[in-house]
Amino acid sequence: MTREEEFMLEAIRLSKSGMDNNEGGPFGCVIVKEDVIIGRGNNKVLCNNDPTAHAEITAIRDACKNLGSFQLDECEIYTSCEPCPMCLGAIYWARPKIVYYANNREDAASIGFDDSMIYEEMKVAIDDRKIPIVSLSREDAFKIFKEWMERTEKNVY
Repeated sequence: MTREEEFMLEAIRLSKSGMDNNEGGPFGCVIVKEDVIIGRGNNKVLCNNDPTAHAEITAIRDACKNLGSFQLDECEIYTSCEPCPMCLGAIYWARPKIVYYANNREDAASIGFDDSMIYEEMKVAIDDRKIPIVSLSREDAFKIFKEWMERTEKNVY
């Protein structure tokens, strides 16, 4: 068995554990740096009453806390299922070097976790989306952006 398969089996184990404990859906994730698991997560949507508590998000939060960093440079992500759009966005923000997944989005849809509507909505013009998304108070908010641009001491990420 390869090291990658061993790490994936741990992600799969977490998916079962979370499901068995009724914490959320059957999804697990581990984050590895230099052959050490530095972050673990399983879906905790139900137990946390948090729609963002997907396995990847939970694992990213754990890994970043353990690293003392907001990025996952040189890290590998092993997730029991292809990341949903939200998790994929978080993964890109975290900047790992690679993502491995087991089940794919079609497998997830076949058991009731269908994200196809979200993938489609991302392609639709903002004014035509199913949930209204309305710009409000941009002028006031942009003043803060201007302040950010003028700062000489800031961490750009």
